[in-house]
Amino acid sequence: MHAGLLDAVTSLRRRAHVPGLSLAVVDRDRLVFAGGFGAADLAGGRPATPSTAYLWFSLSKLVTATAALRLAEEGRLDLDAPVGTYVDHLTAPGPRQPTVRQLLDHTAGLANPLPIRWAHAAGDGAPDPAALLRRVMSRRRAYRYPVGESARYTNLGYLAAGEVISTAAGRPFEEYVRQAVLGPAGMHRTGFAYRPDANAATGYVRAPRAADPVLRRLLPAGVAGPRHAGHLALNRFHVDGPAYGGLVGDVLDAGRFLRLHLGDGEIDGTRILRPETTRAMRELNRKGKPFDHGVGWFRRPTRGRGDWVEHLGTGAGFWNIMRLYPDRGLGVVVMTNSTSGFDVEPLFELLVEAPWS
Repeated sequence: MHAGLLDAVTSLRRRAHVPGLSLAVVDRDRLVFAGGFGAADLAGGRPATPSTAYLWFSLSKLVTATAALRLAEEGRLDLDAPVGTYVDHLTAPGPRQPTVRQLLDHTAGLANPLPIRWAHAAGDGAPDPAALLRRVMSRRRAYRYPVGESARYTNLGYLAAGEVISTAAGRPFEEYVRQAVLGPAGMHRTGFAYRPDANAATGYVRAPRAADPVLRRLLPAGVAGPRHAGHLALNRFHVDGPAYGGLVGDVLDAGRFLRLHLGDGEIDGTRILRPETTRAMRELNRKGKPFDHGVGWFRRPTRGRGDWVEHLGTGAGFWNIMRLYPDRGLGVVVMTNSTSGFDVEPLFELLVEAPWS
């Protein structure tokens, strides 16, 4: 382990009250480091490892965007077609219609409803994203902003993108993603459900005991679990919109996804996207507040140095970040089992400056 890394992670976990953390660093050709720190589960004392599975939440959007562009390269999806071409109830009320591309770069003008109840306890059946989308789109002002004018981050846009992909591919969204992205990229431990043999992290919300009644009312039935060491534990659950936040997997597979994008669409001799398509995803040409958006990737204003793009994946019980440094040829992913966010820049600077070669 690189000198200082253990101290940096230990300090970060202590300050942010993070029970467990897994991370991986990759270059274009290989996994250069992976580690687990702390506990995947506090009650059982099970340690976090590189193969611990976490809910990805919005890191899933990067995979969705990659799948959409793969489908476009196959000639089955027109990124510049109105979204209503594929899903009728996505037609906007005005004359200006959003395109598929605008769903992917958050400029379609859609609202961003709080998705805290767009989830269900594992074992309560499969989600129905088509029904969820129809229900949300039937409400007033689903289209809240002018189409195409500025980037406004929205989970609803990627929920819609998943249904567009499903229609264009002629199969369920999850099936197409497995066939077109996860399988070819060698991401065999990642999917839209917990694997029976998965070393899965328990998600935790750090909050005073007095907040438990409120949290239990807010969370979907069966999700809130017991208390442990100042945290409310969460039972396993699934996100109802696979395309915007439904993946479950480990940092090793996330590292393979980063390698795919460092390789401009190719990993271990398997090409999934053309180089020009992959590079175009990183072009931050859609100004938003507070992020600058590309297709899938974005960049926040931070004090971090260098040329990079990233995505966060945060929600009940988990806080994750994936960052790509194309100029350095490095990718870093950090996954944690706590809702608590933290300043990741000191750790990332240490990781990207380390002499890994």
